[in-house]
Parts: sequence; structure tokens; C-alpha cells
Amino acid sequence: MRKHLLGLEGMSRDEIVEILDTADMMRDHLDKGEFDNDYASGSSVVNLFFENSTRTRTSFENASKFVGANIVNISVASSSVTKGESMYDTAMTLQCIKNDIIVMRHSIAGAAHYLSKHVDSHVINAGDGQHEHPTQGLLDMLTMRRHFGRLEGLTVAIIGDIKYSRVARSNIIGLTTMGATVKVFGIKTLMPAGIEEMGATVCESIEEAIKGSDVIMGLRIQLERMQSGQFPSVREYHREFGITADRVKLANANAIIMHPAPVNRGVEISGEVVDSANSKIFEQVTNGLAVRMAVIKLMSEAK
Repeated sequence: MRKHLLGLEGMSRDEIVEILDTADMMRDHLDKGEFDNDYASGSSVVNLFFENSTRTRTSFENASKFVGANIVNISVASSSVTKGESMYDTAMTLQCIKNDIIVMRHSIAGAAHYLSKHVDSHVINAGDGQHEHPTQGLLDMLTMRRHFGRLEGLTVAIIGDIKYSRVARSNIIGLTTMGATVKVFGIKTLMPAGIEEMGATVCESIEEAIKGSDVIMGLRIQLERMQSGQFPSVREYHREFGITADRVKLANANAIIMHPAPVNRGVEISGEVVDSANSKIFEQVTNGLAVRMAVIKLMSEAK
């Protein structure tokens, strides 16, 4: 395990497999109701979230507790940051109070990289701007691997707001490293230039993306994009570009449905598809807990 988990870019296949294998073990603990493990006993973890988050922050908090680490949550809204303290000074403060692992989410791409250069602590990137969200990419890969038994050779369709999605970026990087084929589709205003250079195939229609895929991954559409004119009305978007039960039929017979959540039902994906038998959306949440337990365990062992 590397000292920091800042992104999946540059990680080798073996490094990803080590995390996924450890996460499989952590998932077994969760399934057995074993929530009192001591893998990270004596380690301290701080959640430093500059962006609002419920799912990811709570997941890291429980993951820390379940592997025996001490966890501290810092509310940025009531911290010295609101008094004008710089990120560097915040980093040095956290350094001086001897935290072993810092989990950080920030709206600025590269923030976690910056922090890692100024602290001795391990740094986990919990999402930085439009850059990466590595634990989300890992939990998505864990979900696929647990269902199919492999990642190599899978075809994964990622559909929705590709341009602004750090989830899409981490998944494209991680999945192509692991030998999967990634297809992407989004309306032109939500599709970044040069996405092909990351190894993804850009599709001209949602039907083309879904056809023959093993995994259909929807991405949350931020409704403020509609207000800024970047896509049409919610009803029109769902009709033309939404993941519906009829469109899912174009995928392979055993295809699974995924979404990083929260889901806008009836926008990027229909409620019927969310609740279908082949949906893994809620299983992803538990797998996210397992992945974060694994990363904290591995970092604690490396300190």
C-alpha cells in the first residue's frame, strides 16, 4: 500500500488488487456482523471535509471504528478555516496533534496532493473537485468483481454527467488498468474533451453505450446544470437520455445496474431500474464501507 491514496491514476494492477482483496475480507466481517476488529488499533483518523457529505463522511467514520481506529470529525463550518486560516496552517495543525491518517474532501482539484506534501500523516482523497474520488472507484470495482468474479474483459457503460464527475474519472482509470472496456455517453454539454485519451470509448447515443454492456453505471445529474442551460428539462432529459427498463434490455442478460448515489429517480435513471433485481446501488454502499476499512487497515500497517 502506498503512503497516500490520492487517486487511482498511476496505481498498478497489483496495488488495486491488494486493496480489493483486503476489502473482500472486510466485507466478510460485515456480513458476519463482526464490527469490533483491531486491525488499526492505536491509529487515529481525522475526517476533514471542506465539502458537504453524508454518505462518504459517515462511511469513513464507521470504517475507522470497525477496524479499531480512533476517529475525529472536523466540522469545517465551525473550524478556524472560517476565520481565515490557510490550508497550509490547517495541515500543520493536524500534523502537530499527531494524526496518523487524514481523510480529506475538497472542492479544489489537487487539494489532497497539496496536503500530502506538508504532513507526515497518510492522506486519503475523499474527492477533490472534478479530479478523482479513488475510494468510490475502488468500491465500484469491488462490486463488479464480487458479482462477476473478475474485472478483466468486462464492458462497463458510464452514462450521465461525465464532464463534472470525479467518479467517472476514477472509474475509467481503475477499470482500464484492470483490463475492462469502458464506454461513456453524455449529452455534448456534459462530455469533456479528450476523454478518449483516458482509455474510454465515447458513444453517440445511450443505446450504443448500453448495448452489450455487463455494467450500466449512471451518474448523478446536478439539476443546476439545467438552470444554466447545459441540458433540457428533467422530463425531456429522462425521455431522451435516461436509463430506463427498456434501454437496459439492450445490455447483456446478466448486466448489473450501478450508481454512486444519491440517485435522482426519474432523471438519470428510473425508479423501476433502481429497485430492479439486477440493481447493485445499495450494495455499493456496503462495499464502500468495506473498501474504506481495507484502506485504513493497510495504511495503519504501513505507519
